[in-house]
Amino acid sequence: MSVELGFEAPLKDLNKQIKELKELETEGKVNFKTEVSRLEKKKATMLSDIYSNLSAWEITQVARHPDRPLFLDYVKYICDDFIELHGDRSFGDDQAIVCGICRLADEKVVVIGHQRGRETKEKLKRNFGMARPEGYRKALRVMKMAEKFNRPIITFIDTVGAYPGLDAEERGQGEAIARNILEMAVIKTPIIAIVIGEGGSGGALALGVADRVMMLTNSIYSVISPEGCASILWKDAGKASEAAEALKITATDLLNFGLIDNIIEEPVGGAHRDHTLMAERLKESVLTELKSLKKLSHKKLIDQRHEKFIKMGATFE
Repeated sequence: MSVELGFEAPLKDLNKQIKELKELETEGKVNFKTEVSRLEKKKATMLSDIYSNLSAWEITQVARHPDRPLFLDYVKYICDDFIELHGDRSFGDDQAIVCGICRLADEKVVVIGHQRGRETKEKLKRNFGMARPEGYRKALRVMKMAEKFNRPIITFIDTVGAYPGLDAEERGQGEAIARNILEMAVIKTPIIAIVIGEGGSGGALALGVADRVMMLTNSIYSVISPEGCASILWKDAGKASEAAEALKITATDLLNFGLIDNIIEEPVGGAHRDHTLMAERLKESVLTELKSLKKLSHKKLIDQRHEKFIKMGATFE
């Protein structure tokens, strides 16, 4: 059963009516095809209206939807001949970040992404997508391999942040994130980063230094979660909706600020309603950007990447 978000309440009665009519049809009692079709059209219109006017907090809820496609879902839909690569060659293999090589249409690429997990058992295995240092070091090892063999890198960002546990800090969490940011700035191969759900803090940025940064319509990207911000500013996590608005964390906000390059449009009602269509749109966007980036020399790639991120710190008086 799909999860219904609070702001989708107006759809509840319609969904109930459609379900009841379809059940009666299944029982063979009467033909309700015309009525079901009318209600489905009404539902589609209502869904479009609701999702075209979401607040920042409502977008946050969609970004965290339990049915939303995860990194490995996209791998299944858009990648051929995927081979996973394990381990950081130093400590271990962090399951919160998955790396691998594959074909994307005719392109041989490296894909790296946070994997939150779907069911409880997998969520625990993946640590809810919160990587430890070995996860970021594994990602960097695979990026260096991609550079050596001149394969484009595609990263999929979906994490509330890096794991803040004592063991992670003892193994150099801050250094691992900083090292990734430093090294990604000078890697001599095209890099595309896509925020597919929630992009939180340095844990997201450690996979986010790219030639092209894209976000799905209902994804968020921020230095801190709305709840965390509210807890710090107002000592009240219940003010998360106010914090979400103040943080300017939506794809539209970030595009307007020049912090991302493109928005990949989600199906009406969110990516969780149609994984296949969402994957097709994402694949098309990636291939379009790759075609453009592959025309650039290594020097031009790095120069533009530096300029892109240096401009983000500019202020005007």
